Amino acid sequence: MPEVTAEMTSARELTDQRQGGVIRQNQLVPEDAWQVVRLDEDGNLPSYQQPALLPLAHWQALVDAGEGSDQLGPWLASDTELTPELGEALATAPLLAVDFPNFNDGRGYTLARLMRERYGFQGEIRAIGDVLVDQLHYMSRCGIDAFQLRSDQYVEDALYALSIFSVSYQTGIDQTSPLFSRRW
Repeated sequence: MPEVTAEMTSARELTDQRQGGVIRQNQLVPEDAWQVVRLDEDGNLPSYQQPALLPLAHWQALVDAGEGSDQLGPWLASDTELTPELGEALATAPLLAVDFPNFNDGRGYTLARLMRERYGFQGEIRAIGDVLVDQLHYMSRCGIDAFQLRSDQYVEDALYALSIFSVSYQTGIDQTSPLFSRRW
């Protein structure tokens, strides 16, 4: 049987762990006011209070009507086509969320990376939806800097997962040179 280390046991003390929640810049956000607003069963937008993350089309309509604010941000479905016009429009958002409808849908990684690299988005990019602890490191390498964990995920495990890798071979938002070029 493998030896259990102190790090492993502290990450597994379930009585002290909180499930769900938002992590921003590798820290738990005790009270996050941003609510994710999804369409109801009839396809209508329910009432909401600000600050709120709205489906992209509804956020765009408010911005186009001059009713956008720093308390409203869009969330992008994983199948969003990120055109240059949309990329420029999203650059004005105070916060941008990328929806991961299920754990095996990787299109959100591409959306985040394109927003950072191609469109120069400097604000917070938050992962929402089916966000699992074992994906956080890879999400962060693509430019996602906040994570709204699925309700059955433990915050302490997520924080540990974000700090477990010290070196990456490939390039990413956080490291623009591959490991082989950094060795010499």
